[in-house]
Amino acid sequence: MLFRKTAILGVGLLGGSLALALRKKGLTEEISGFGRSAENLEKAKARGIIDSCHPNDPAGAAAGADLVVLATPVGAFTQIAKAIKNSLKEGSVQTDLGSLKGRLVYDLQEIWPRYVGCHPIAGGERAGIGAASERIFEGSRCIITKTGKSDAEAADMLAGLWSAAGCRVEFMDPFVHDEVYALVSHLPHLVAYALVNTVGDANGDLIEFAGNGFKDSTRIAMSSPELWRDVCQLNRDNLLRFIGSFKKNLERIEAFIGNRQPGELEREFDSARRLRSRLENENENESNR
Repeated sequence: MLFRKTAILGVGLLGGSLALALRKKGLTEEISGFGRSAENLEKAKARGIIDSCHPNDPAGAAAGADLVVLATPVGAFTQIAKAIKNSLKEGSVQTDLGSLKGRLVYDLQEIWPRYVGCHPIAGGERAGIGAASERIFEGSRCIITKTGKSDAEAADMLAGLWSAAGCRVEFMDPFVHDEVYALVSHLPHLVAYALVNTVGDANGDLIEFAGNGFKDSTRIAMSSPELWRDVCQLNRDNLLRFIGSFKKNLERIEAFIGNRQPGELEREFDSARRLRSRLENENENESNR
């Protein structure tokens, strides 16, 4: 057992799933939960995800915990970290599940002595405790954003935790992380939201005619608006740069269509198809390992 008591601050899809994984793997004995909704916490307790509920009391949840996990929307991280700083058990390890790192990692390191940032690349379109499952981490990546100031022992413990949960652990600079995931995660979410709203602008009732292609392309538009609002604000510069690049690609396709250039259009699509096929090859290689 790595941690006798774990505090999950934000018991939703990822926080609840981590709690379940920790239990299944025998990595913790007791789990306390913090959240804004007492009803949600009671549901989590009824499912055996957490042992104790601390609505609107992050310090109470964190008291005596050997591991403290931030799993709220990233915009609340710094405020919560400051609120519970004096309640932390000496020697405890602190981490988060956020998809944003960058400057935030360094800010949290100034508040919490043994904080190391983590980003499990897992989840789904369904949010909330009802969708929590210990299996969502199996076969996924977990990025650990260790810095020169990170506690080495804490980083090793977290690497062991995520490996036990079924993740492939990789280490990455916090700012590099934000650039990479602005491109392969954050931008796709914005495109999915914009695509659905484009249908809404034309006629929202037409959504019922959508097939699997539209459903696959826009599945992530079911994600939490609050969470992605915070991501857009905190990864603003990277996102603005890649939105500009995306617009240029769309404008190029628009020009090929408008100028009746089917050959150029086909080459554009083929280039994307060949790059996208690398993901299928990677998945196949992973399943053969």
